[in-house]
Amino acid sequence: MNRETLIKKTIENLSRLPNDRLLEISQYTEFVIKNIEDKILKEGISKMITESESFKYLEEEDDAYTVNDLKERYK
Repeated sequence: MNRETLIKKTIENLSRLPNDRLLEISQYTEFVIKNIEDKILKEGISKMITESESFKYLEEEDDAYTVNDLKERYK
C-alpha cells in the first residue's frame, strides 16, 4: 500500500471514531512524532560532537595514572 492510499484510508477511519478515541489517537501520533524528532536531534548532536575537535586534546594528553600506581588489583 502506498503512502497516499494509507493516508486516505487512515483519514477515513479517523472520521468514523468517536471524539474521545480521536483525541487518544491524536495524542498518540504527537507522542510518536516527538520521539522521532528527539531521535533525530540526538543523532545530530552525537554526530556534531563526534566530528568536533573540541575534545581532541584529551586524546593527546598523557595518562595521569598507570597500572603501576595501583595498590590492589581485583579480578
